Amino acid sequence: MSLPELVSFPLCPFVQRAVIVLREKQVPFTIRYIDLDNPPDWFLALSPLGKVPLLSVGDTVLFESAVIAEYLDETHPPALMPADPLARAQARAWIEFASNLLGRQYRMLVAKDQAGFDEEFAAAHRELAFVERAHADGPMFLGGDTLSLVDAGFAPFFMRFELMNRARPLALLDDYPKLRRWAAALADRDSVRRSVPEDFNDGFRRRFAGGWFGTAFADTAAMH
Repeated sequence: MSLPELVSFPLCPFVQRAVIVLREKQVPFTIRYIDLDNPPDWFLALSPLGKVPLLSVGDTVLFESAVIAEYLDETHPPALMPADPLARAQARAWIEFASNLLGRQYRMLVAKDQAGFDEEFAAAHRELAFVERAHADGPMFLGGDTLSLVDAGFAPFFMRFELMNRARPLALLDDYPKLRRWAAALADRDSVRRSVPEDFNDGFRRRFAGGWFGTAFADTAAMH
């Protein structure tokens, strides 16, 4: 049987979630990159929403990152979700919360002026206060040092925030010590480090150079 194939756009945070789970579980896979600005016909024929990721398993194609992550979790032990149904439902809710937070981060990056950026930044600050209160003791979100699908759901946000913070210092996590420890623990994890292409940082800066915040990326590049 052929290896599962992940169809990806190199900068997509939702694809990154699936790669983190695959890396964490040490599942062999192949990855096929496409240009979402000019998607090939074969991709549009497979993706009902025209979005990545897609995961091809034999003749079956899965879409939506949360669905892909749960399929991988159910078919490749050990489980990265709680066994208790109520706790599992809570974890799913936090994964959806992280999806909304990634959308807010994207709107920060493409904002045309500071006012637009500040509006999204303030909302993210308020939302992260909820995450800080919900974070359990330990480096990972649910407690202990075992990565869960919730951690995989939030890791792309923290990785992109770190790149933003290097370009223009942001105080987004200053009031949230649990989140700072969590972000650092995720950044040190091999499955997270290896979840993006080698040229991810440069590609990310180029992709978002056109927005108000992107001027900081241009300034950072000029310093090197």
